[in-house]
Amino acid sequence: MESVSTPNLETILAHAGCTVDPATGAVIAPIHLATTFERDADGAYPRSYEYSRADNPTRRLFETTLASLEGGASAAAFSSGMAAAMTIFQSLKPGDHVIMPDDVYHGVRVLATGTFTEWGLQHTTVDMSNLDAIERALRPETRLVWIETPSNPLLKITDIAAVARLAHQAGAEVLVDNTWATPLLQRPLVLGADFVLHSVTKYLAGHSDVLGGAIVARQTEGLFGRVRKLQAAGGAVMDPFGAWLALRGMRSLAARMRVHCENARIVAGFLSVHPAVERVHYPSLASHPGHEVATRQMRDFGGMISVEVRGGQQGAMAVAAAARVFRRATSLGGTESLIEHRASVEAPPTRTPSNLLRLSVGLEHPDDLIGDLRAALSVLDA
Repeated sequence: MESVSTPNLETILAHAGCTVDPATGAVIAPIHLATTFERDADGAYPRSYEYSRADNPTRRLFETTLASLEGGASAAAFSSGMAAAMTIFQSLKPGDHVIMPDDVYHGVRVLATGTFTEWGLQHTTVDMSNLDAIERALRPETRLVWIETPSNPLLKITDIAAVARLAHQAGAEVLVDNTWATPLLQRPLVLGADFVLHSVTKYLAGHSDVLGGAIVARQTEGLFGRVRKLQAAGGAVMDPFGAWLALRGMRSLAARMRVHCENARIVAGFLSVHPAVERVHYPSLASHPGHEVATRQMRDFGGMISVEVRGGQQGAMAVAAAARVFRRATSLGGTESLIEHRASVEAPPTRTPSNLLRLSVGLEHPDDLIGDLRAALSVLDA
């Protein structure tokens, strides 16, 4: 009898969370909204569920599905991406040292440099595309190397496998924020990382209607064991309806990412030759300094573009104000295209160039996206 091969990620995604209910034959899993579960007469919980802060059937289904997609042993789902990030930091100890990218999501930077510096966590920021700089930053007390690739908002590319080798030689573990790439485009655990972080709000859920985060671990012991304890004790967990919506969104992820990536390539090509544009940050472009590494470790280049325009901050704000198809809003990964002046969103002390606009390229027809950007950029000629 011919053996069944392991399904491709696209097939796993199409069936994400879809196990046939033996009682009803339903092909979609139900939402379990219950907060508490019945004990047996002897006080035991034979069905393994006690209270939804600790565990819930719908959240567990989301966690196991995401772990399988990333090739991990387990996953923990949280109420937001920042709740997931905070729990990782809380799992470390005062005096531990974290190496972080110089271009990292602003919320994570604020968390590390504010709350957790006061708490006693040490950190060093480096250019993660420079392996020598990472090696120099490693210390005996370095516990975690935090990677964000592509980075937010400059789309810097980090060689995950190379950084993992350096970190492991020094006794540190590696976390990769895979929000912008998703497991469909990039598999950090396969490349040697120990943890993957997601803002589920973005591409995984994919419809701008779910708030959630997750941490996927290569193994369940050690640091992830503390993550699990804090998840249950702190209660910043993903709610059942959010988990069910995220699973629904993930079933269309492969189809959506094909359009996001294709549209972004077309838009990046248009912007790269526009006279009002000073610089385009998108790793599919051969001129991008991380193009070679991105080509090697990613299946495609994602739907996020950052662009620097003429006219400084005033020019960038004028372009954003003139957009009509691109909506002026923070976030990314939804079906709709978004544009934002990132420096004003981050506020001081931002490191983002004042003339930079961050684009989340959605699922609209590329001709409409380019027409909108062409019209918006024309205000710089007025």
